[in-house]
Amino acid sequence: MSGAQQGQQVTHSGFVAIVGRPNVGKSTLLNRMVGQKVAIVSSRPQTTRNRVLGVLTKGECQMVFLDTPGLHAPKNKLGDFMMRQADSAVRSVDLAVLVVEPSDKTEEAELAVLRRCGCPVLLAINKIDTVKNEDLLAVIAAYSEAHTWDAVVPLSAKTGENCDILFEEFE
Repeated sequence: MSGAQQGQQVTHSGFVAIVGRPNVGKSTLLNRMVGQKVAIVSSRPQTTRNRVLGVLTKGECQMVFLDTPGLHAPKNKLGDFMMRQADSAVRSVDLAVLVVEPSDKTEEAELAVLRRCGCPVLLAINKIDTVKNEDLLAVIAAYSEAHTWDAVVPLSAKTGENCDILFEEFE
């Protein structure tokens, strides 16, 4: 039972959008953050078609995480719908987290969505367990040139490595 359920009052709350391309680990990160499986995790692209919510109450803080469909260039009506869902989620939150893989290149389309949000934006470089440290440094440098981030956190949502560091940025 969370602290709020035991009589403690929630004094701080916020909405956090988790955005990124398909299959970068957004749902895995959501599940890791809330401590249970609330989102489908699949190797199949575009499994998340609507926003998925996960709520975490920790002490006096409550966070509502929104797992969004993957950012991509839409090719059909379903793709258009999913991009609108992601864009809408980012515009209505207190914090956005862009999840990328170390092999990803920065894309103007995803950065444009983040620039419109008007909230702090964190960069979570996921799947660091699949890359060498020197390659990771090049990814951090490329993303740092493309956008001004409120924080950059390399992590592995699958193993949990550095997820606590990302979590600290939420508070």
